[in-house]
Amino acid sequence: MPKQHHFDVLIIGTGSAGLMSALQLSGDLSIALIAKDKLLEGSSYYAQGGISAVLDINDNFTTHVQDTLSTAKGLGDKTAIRFMVENAPKAIASLEHSGVEFTKDKDNYHLTTEGGHSHRRVAHVADKTGQSIQINLFKSVKAKNNITLFENYIAIDLLIKSHDCHGAYILNKNTHQVESFISHKTIIATGGASKAYLYTSNPDTSTGDGIAMAYRAKCIITNMEFTQFHPTCLYHPHAKSFLITEALRGEGGKLVLPNGKAFMHEFDGREELAPRDIVARAIDAQIKIYGLDCVYLDISFKDKNWIKQHFPTIYKKCQSLGIDIAIDAIPVVPAAHYTCGGVQTNLNGQTNVDNLYAVGEVAYTGVHGANRMASNSLLECVVFAKSCANHINQQSTTLTHKKFSQWDASRVALSKEKVVVSHLWDEIRRIMWNFVGIVRSNKRLKYAQHRLDQIQAEVDDYYKLYLISSDLIELRNLVQTAQLIVQSAISRTESRGLHYNEDHPQQAQQATNTVIKES
Repeated sequence: MPKQHHFDVLIIGTGSAGLMSALQLSGDLSIALIAKDKLLEGSSYYAQGGISAVLDINDNFTTHVQDTLSTAKGLGDKTAIRFMVENAPKAIASLEHSGVEFTKDKDNYHLTTEGGHSHRRVAHVADKTGQSIQINLFKSVKAKNNITLFENYIAIDLLIKSHDCHGAYILNKNTHQVESFISHKTIIATGGASKAYLYTSNPDTSTGDGIAMAYRAKCIITNMEFTQFHPTCLYHPHAKSFLITEALRGEGGKLVLPNGKAFMHEFDGREELAPRDIVARAIDAQIKIYGLDCVYLDISFKDKNWIKQHFPTIYKKCQSLGIDIAIDAIPVVPAAHYTCGGVQTNLNGQTNVDNLYAVGEVAYTGVHGANRMASNSLLECVVFAKSCANHINQQSTTLTHKKFSQWDASRVALSKEKVVVSHLWDEIRRIMWNFVGIVRSNKRLKYAQHRLDQIQAEVDDYYKLYLISSDLIELRNLVQTAQLIVQSAISRTESRGLHYNEDHPQQAQQATNTVIKES
């Protein structure tokens, strides 16, 4: 008999947003923390650059807000941005309380600058900030007696009755049984959807699970057309989605062609420190104009010991592939990196479905608008995880648990055609890369929509006939999320921020959000 669990709070996702939410919740609450894969696997772990906050006396909240609004291209929510920025120093303090030791310059934080920032305000732990945050938050979580960790569990669907969320059906990947998690409050912290694209900086877990589940639960989904392509991912057959942090450009790294010629000055006066959408399109243009496989990022003019001290992870990774970045320029290409849209929430992480919250990359809070400014992502995770937890702490959890039937798999069979799942997975990612990428057009978007609709029907048929599996769950969510991205992109008849359509190259005078809700 499949298990049925009862908790006060169910948290789906163990990135920085999920872990911080668990830590900030009251110790009187019973908490289930669901890890889709290994506990430390996820985008947060691989974040290199840092977390932005006003920590220097020459910087101020107003400037951080203005920089973020400027990058957001008219779609940033000023109230949400100010809330995030003003709570940033407290977020840094909370991370330090959990054991994160930020890199210091004597007694002060060593602050770097990245694209879009007008001041040095990025606190970091060398070039492995996300890893340090994840490890220390996880240690703190393990020390809490009220938190139960479930590793290798993947959520299937939310349990909804009368527009009220009561938990989720979740597949135990260890036993292949579907278990019911009944909860008073549910927090989705599943991250983004960049694995919808063929080339991405994200780990394999970023398949849009939370966005797709929330959409099926009738949550409002906002601005899914804004997928951020990180300009500089390591281009090497054995690199597998290795990111070259923007902080390297912040320290003077130059983007160059194979002949060593710099080109960013031709696209933006801020050159390498222009916002990511501009840099990514500039690289994409050079690759297409000259028929290149990649461009190069050169930091070799810096002292070797300085490079090894400031970018030890990148130095070691490149060295393992035969690239000495103290001598050689680094081959780089853009890759899907961050989902700026998502499940619409308020400042407390509340969705439009009762007792359902969303925090981190899965959520649309309005702080990124049409383009995310570098190092505001980890900040968003921590700030909104804390506000979400504080809101739940103030709510009553004396509600009676609703009854839900066990998962019924009696009318489905074990699939002998798993090649169908792998084929459709690959096709979706190629469609998204080729037709819904950095530069889009009406014709390419319409083709993508038509083929994804066909794939959705094929996946629905497969889902009804065969036993559930982790791969099938991800495929179902991936095609759902890809359709949301395309639907949103078609709806936006302008170019703004991360969405560039060559049939509508101008930015509209009026900035409006793209809002989708399942009927």
